[in-house]
Amino acid sequence: MKKFNFRKVLDGLTASSPGGSSGGSSGSGGGSGAGTGSMHSGGTAGAAGTPREEIQETLMSDYFQICKTVRHGFPYLPTALAFDPVQKILAIGTRTGAIRILGRPGVDCYCQHESGAAVLQLQFLINEGALVSASADDTLHLWNLRQKRPAILHSLKFNRERITYCHLPFQSKWLYVGTERGNTHIVNIESFILSGYVIMWNKAIELSTKTHPGPVVHLSDSPRDEGKLLIGYENGTVVLWDLRSKRADLRVYYDEAIHSVAWHHEGKQFMCSHSDGSLTLWNLKSPSRPFQTTIPHGKIQRDGKKPESCKPILKVEYKTCKSSEPFIIFSGGLSYDKACRRPSLTIMHGKAITVLEMDHPIVEFLTLCETPYPNEFQDPYAVVVLLEKDLIVVDLTQSNFPIFENPYPVDIHESPVTCTEYFADCPPDLIPVLYSVGAKHKKQGYSNKEWPISGGAWNLGAQTYPEIIITGHADGSIKFWDASAITLQMLYKLKTSKVFEKQKLGEGKSTAEIVEEDPYAVQMMYWCPESRIFCVAGVSAYVIIYRFSKHEVNTEIASLEVRLQYEVEDIITPEPEIIPPFPDASSQLPSLKNLSGSTNTVACEGMMKDSIPCLSVKTRPVRMPPGYQADLVIQLVWVDGEPPQQITSLAVSSAYGLVAFGNCNGLAVVDFMQKTVLLSMGTIDLYGSSDPYQRQPRSPRKSKQFAAGLTELSDSPVSLELERCKSPTSDHVNGHCTSPTSQTCGSGKRLSSADVSKANRRGPGRPPFRKAQSAACMEISLPVTAEGYISRRAMLQQLHGISTFSHDERHFTACSWMDKENRENSFSRSRSSSVSSIDKESKETITSLYFMESFARKNDSALSPCLWVGTGLGMVLILSLNLPPNDDLRLTEPVMVSPSGTVLTLKGAVLTFARLDCMGALIHPPYEVWRDPNSTDDNEKTRKRKLVMHSPSASQDMGEHQFAVVCSEKQAKVFSLPSQTCLYIHNITETSFLLRADVVTLCNSVCLACFCANGHIMTLSLPSLRPMLDVNYLPVTDMRIARTFCFTNEGQALYLSSPTEIQRLTYSQEMCDNLQDMLGDLFTPVETPEAQNRGFLKGLFGGSGQNFDREELFGEATAGKASRSLAQLIPGSGGIEGMKGAAGGVVGDLARARVALEERGQRLGELDEKTAGMMASAEAFSKQAHELMLKYKDKKWYQF
Repeated sequence: MKKFNFRKVLDGLTASSPGGSSGGSSGSGGGSGAGTGSMHSGGTAGAAGTPREEIQETLMSDYFQICKTVRHGFPYLPTALAFDPVQKILAIGTRTGAIRILGRPGVDCYCQHESGAAVLQLQFLINEGALVSASADDTLHLWNLRQKRPAILHSLKFNRERITYCHLPFQSKWLYVGTERGNTHIVNIESFILSGYVIMWNKAIELSTKTHPGPVVHLSDSPRDEGKLLIGYENGTVVLWDLRSKRADLRVYYDEAIHSVAWHHEGKQFMCSHSDGSLTLWNLKSPSRPFQTTIPHGKIQRDGKKPESCKPILKVEYKTCKSSEPFIIFSGGLSYDKACRRPSLTIMHGKAITVLEMDHPIVEFLTLCETPYPNEFQDPYAVVVLLEKDLIVVDLTQSNFPIFENPYPVDIHESPVTCTEYFADCPPDLIPVLYSVGAKHKKQGYSNKEWPISGGAWNLGAQTYPEIIITGHADGSIKFWDASAITLQMLYKLKTSKVFEKQKLGEGKSTAEIVEEDPYAVQMMYWCPESRIFCVAGVSAYVIIYRFSKHEVNTEIASLEVRLQYEVEDIITPEPEIIPPFPDASSQLPSLKNLSGSTNTVACEGMMKDSIPCLSVKTRPVRMPPGYQADLVIQLVWVDGEPPQQITSLAVSSAYGLVAFGNCNGLAVVDFMQKTVLLSMGTIDLYGSSDPYQRQPRSPRKSKQFAAGLTELSDSPVSLELERCKSPTSDHVNGHCTSPTSQTCGSGKRLSSADVSKANRRGPGRPPFRKAQSAACMEISLPVTAEGYISRRAMLQQLHGISTFSHDERHFTACSWMDKENRENSFSRSRSSSVSSIDKESKETITSLYFMESFARKNDSALSPCLWVGTGLGMVLILSLNLPPNDDLRLTEPVMVSPSGTVLTLKGAVLTFARLDCMGALIHPPYEVWRDPNSTDDNEKTRKRKLVMHSPSASQDMGEHQFAVVCSEKQAKVFSLPSQTCLYIHNITETSFLLRADVVTLCNSVCLACFCANGHIMTLSLPSLRPMLDVNYLPVTDMRIARTFCFTNEGQALYLSSPTEIQRLTYSQEMCDNLQDMLGDLFTPVETPEAQNRGFLKGLFGGSGQNFDREELFGEATAGKASRSLAQLIPGSGGIEGMKGAAGGVVGDLARARVALEERGQRLGELDEKTAGMMASAEAFSKQAHELMLKYKDKKWYQF
């Protein structure tokens, strides 16, 4: 535990914060403007007004460690599928080299091949706790699943062959590997050593055959005789190879290419699927021609000719039943004349043919059967179908083939994810409440049977606090997820698009839409868990405020329209009389009315759009089910043909009843209790006379402005005088500020060249934005500025689709969900974010907003409601909120919003704010305790608002002192309030920029967590800003990560690792230590079912498969060694050695001990087998040596 003294704090600043005791000596704060107005960039510690001199910080660097915890969602770009019928676990391989192993809900494991090569095939060692993967770099890997984090035991890299197919017989340790050249190799699974036994393609086919048979596409041993191996070649040749005699028993030929082969369980017949959509059934007794040929979806010709060809049948499975006809299940094979038909799975059962149409292409499917033995009746009960973007399981036991309800969160990407929020340790009653309202909307028609993938074991572990993840999507939907105990389950889905009228086809060009695709895409979310108020900002420049209710209601949706468009002169010519201080309420003109909330729609000459919102809110009463119900919709409108810019910051205060949002033009504050606009003005107007760069506002364009019940304001001298008495572009009535462009133009004002050229650049009907890009699909190359580092401005332009900080027109490429996934959208280089270039900038984006009880001005003695505003130029402005004195007047008296004149500076765009008390503890913003707005209880209706203010109490002797924490993309500062002295500065990065910064709680303390564009995750202690952690975790390679990365309390974070998956991680050492206990077990001890009694006659005449000894045939003693240049053995890090570092706690020790005992027993068994084998080989060697001696006993040396 370390103590810090404010008076000596500057002496202990780190090297990253240049020292000295002067006020303007550190960071960018010492630049222009220091000492002028109310700007403060530094100051001596221990200034007056600091009641306590010491703060005890409990956090130490030992408390932090970065560790991935779990990955949720659907595996991205799946390629392979495998199932263990005894353990009942499922494995999915992907094109990126990842493997996901799924069991019962809660058992979900992610592992990754280091090479990143695509997974070609997966094979379980059934009931052995191991998995074999074959990857596209021609490497076989053996994964140990007997530990919670699987690891590779061995790898075998083929150097001269390309792997195409693998097969591992049940209860065998010899893996058959087919190659592109048509050869078949055999690998010992235990040692991962290649056997000398090889089936060469030229030996397998007839000598008279002149063409190469193609790659091996199928391998399987005969159910009747394990000594017979069926080899399928791509060109239509199938060979039944006798492993003992090393020759082909039979060969069959077909004109069409083979895609897959399936055995009948008796081993007398097999079925092939072909490229012409046909299925051929072959009998081993008559291999000259197919026993039966069918084209299931081919049209039967009238003249008796062969049915027409169809699309290839990519896979077929032939499963028998004891009590019914066999199942023939296949994918593909549809007729070519139905091009629009969706991908399908066909189930043939007896004479019935059922076609199940899928939403996405089928990657692979597997039939789940009751027995793992291939020579028994299979009795299939389900089919697992792996689609490109979904996983479904079909129930085969019911005639209508319903699907099972999927317990996994594989539908995260149902609509592309555009933003995420993460809340740990939220109120415990939220999850049951959200689940209860969400359960009413669940789909019906699922199978009534339990989910068949039920393997593994999982328990809650030690982590018990509730967690909620919220995802916003491109279609306007919001999903709430229960993320407690590292699981994920959907609670509730909210559709924000329901508040708007549906757009009719063909209207897109003629309406005021600013995006061509996904106009309802969610851009930002703000949630207050305590008051249950939820706020959404959409890509079409709107904000919706939702209140939570348990009761259904039928009501109209209130809406407001806000004009927020502002320009400044390109040429700065400061004139002091044009920039007066922000006027007091007493100087406001009572004759002027607020125009910003006007709902008039005015179309000017030339079809110029003005005062038109982008979307139309429903005007009729709307039925709102229990859950989140829209309380107010706020829309930005077109102004003089200019579209509204997208929203870049959002904040809500349930205690104050206010919502604030900003964009590159300015700031708007709305009272959602009274449904009125309080403030709507350009960013520069917020400074008043405190603007450090003295930028001159540009007068609005000369255009007629109208308001309901108000005559047009003329360009008379009186009007000009009135303008001079006010802030240049704001009208004030009862504390309300209208939008900057809602008044007349002053005569004689010059329009800049940028203003004139704007009409040429963009026509009135041309959408200025690219299509709404979902964060799930954006992969970009980040630009590098002249200073040599990645520019956050260019990234924000890509995020919001606008020229965020500049008038310069940016051109973006419109991409859809389907074609964006593999495309990199590079964008133009942007200017540096350094302060030296501020004078070139004409717009200042609002990047951060925060409501809190604070000291608005330097000499304030009491806390008051404030809105802290951060901008893209590193400026922090404080707005004072004057609320009615008591709750009774809240709905009748107006709320006053006025800038306080206080301006603080940082380097880079401001990202986040927080407030600490004088002991360094986090002070949460005030909130209103939730009450049901539609309650039928009279007491609930009449109950007054209950506010929780979180203000420090006088009894704790905390005085009036507090800290303000402000973090920008470059640095963090801690200010003492009300003195506004900068106590601590930390320059976080010079060569990159922060994407996300959050003040979070950890171990009953508080810290600042940061994610940098160069991939570093950093934590800083508060208030001293000491670096606690700095790990190079993940470089930002695409915009998806930048858009979705977020921190939360208790040392947790998440981001969208792919368009379909959420990756959670922890930066807490304690959670890393306990993670092993929280993860599910993939392997549980299960008895292998016994084989059915075959009977005397079947055992006598059913073949000699039971006596087949693979060890004798494939072992080194008989088959010899394989060529060393053919394959290379690479030892892995799995087993108990790899487990030592991963496991932690008592459970980990017990697991290690259990695995050690199992491995010891296994080794002892292997030792016995090897000893017996050595004795047998020694005896055979002795016998052969004796025979050799007898043979050459009487011969002379010259007779040899």
